[in-house]
Amino acid sequence: MRDRSQVRGAAGWVVVLAGALALAACSQQAPQDPPTTIEPTVVTDKTAPPAPEIPATWPLTGVAGEPEARPAVAVKIENSPQARPQTGLEGADVVWEELVEGGITRFNAVYHSTIPDTVGPIRSVRPMDAGIAGPLHGLIVFSGGQPQFVQQMRDAGLQVISHDEGAAGMYRTGDRVAPHNVYGTMGDFLAQADAERTSPPPAQFTFALRPELATAVRSGSPASTIVTAFPSSRPSWAWSADAGRWLRSEGDSAAVSAAGEQLSAANVVVLRVQVQDTGTLDPGGNPVPETVMTGQGEGLVAAGGQTVAVTWSKEDTASPLRLTDADGNDVQLVPGNTWVELVPVSGGSVEVS
Repeated sequence: MRDRSQVRGAAGWVVVLAGALALAACSQQAPQDPPTTIEPTVVTDKTAPPAPEIPATWPLTGVAGEPEARPAVAVKIENSPQARPQTGLEGADVVWEELVEGGITRFNAVYHSTIPDTVGPIRSVRPMDAGIAGPLHGLIVFSGGQPQFVQQMRDAGLQVISHDEGAAGMYRTGDRVAPHNVYGTMGDFLAQADAERTSPPPAQFTFALRPELATAVRSGSPASTIVTAFPSSRPSWAWSADAGRWLRSEGDSAAVSAAGEQLSAANVVVLRVQVQDTGTLDPGGNPVPETVMTGQGEGLVAAGGQTVAVTWSKEDTASPLRLTDADGNDVQLVPGNTWVELVPVSGGSVEVS
């Protein structure tokens, strides 16, 4: 017979063993959960950054400023020797020089950002003025013109202000002989603008935001002089580093305004153009030529003392001129005023040095 202490010891081991087995079973039936990872919450601002502000500019010059709510005014200004010096040309945003009868030139001067008190001498309209001024949708001022040419201005959507039709604002001076003595008051012209002409004109050229970004400045070739020859006229332009502008001459003489200021430009645009006979004669019996303002051709842009070759194109009378570089990109001008030389392919020439 076994000792009681032995029985009690054996029973204790049984109890211990049973407890260990129970703990093992519990650990197998209820394993611990793996640790939980909490991802941080990231708040993303999906609001797009504000677009950079483009400063307001005058549409015909690209110069910074809030444009006045007034139309552009295109004025026909004479350029014969008897008409010089002219009044108000230095205030034009854009001046177009075109061939007229006798091989001389005449100006279509466009005003918007600056309005001089007086302009002149004012002369008659020509058929190419519809293509020059039509895209502006503003006023065109002239002394007269053949009826079919005047009608072309109206057909182009321009408001006609003609001395021959009795429009207000034009008068003859006593210090010059007719027909070189018709002058006009710009305030009177603007006062006649109809209800359709109370807004600034659309831009006619592409301007760089800063002068150093202009196409000719970035990628052009240095130039100091541009000579443009018409059959009976030889205007030229010389770069002035001091003035930072192109200075105009007529032949060998500086071209000055009536105020004694030499005419100048931030940009000189030279276009080689076709000229055709209109089949009409002026009062002196001379054939009246017409510059063809549609199609395309070669040209150059001068800015910042450099020039760059361009291609010009114009779809129709109502479309603005487009200037593109060799890669087909729009040419950007220096902010400021522009003179456009419409040099005939036949009978004209351009020299750059």
